[in-house]
Amino acid sequence: QVQLVESGGGLVQPGGSLRLSCAASGSIVRIDAMGWYRQAPGKQRELVATITSGNSANYADSVKGRFTISRDNAKNTVYLQMNSLKPEDTAVYYCNADMLTIAPFRTSAYWGQGTQVTVSS
Repeated sequence: QVQLVESGGGLVQPGGSLRLSCAASGSIVRIDAMGWYRQAPGKQRELVATITSGNSANYADSVKGRFTISRDNAKNTVYLQMNSLKPEDTAVYYCNADMLTIAPFRTSAYWGQGTQVTVSS
């Protein structure tokens, strides 16, 4: 069974930092793009950042210069370093990965269960 497990969410004051992690496990042949999305109450899920297997990163305008996405291919893990957090960053953050699995032998998009990030004083 293939799964993505996130960790690192929590409560932080405005201006603070958090680091999210997402580890993939299971019968994985290859992981292509990985990314982070978020969904605030009453809003649609939106892209935060993505990173290719070649470490090319893409960011939403709202987080550029504050968030950094990275990955450790040896650990099948993607990270999101979040600095200078604002109340508007409050949301459930979801990890996403396009993975080629053994059974079934195909590439599919997988999602983590989500981790809550709350920015408040």
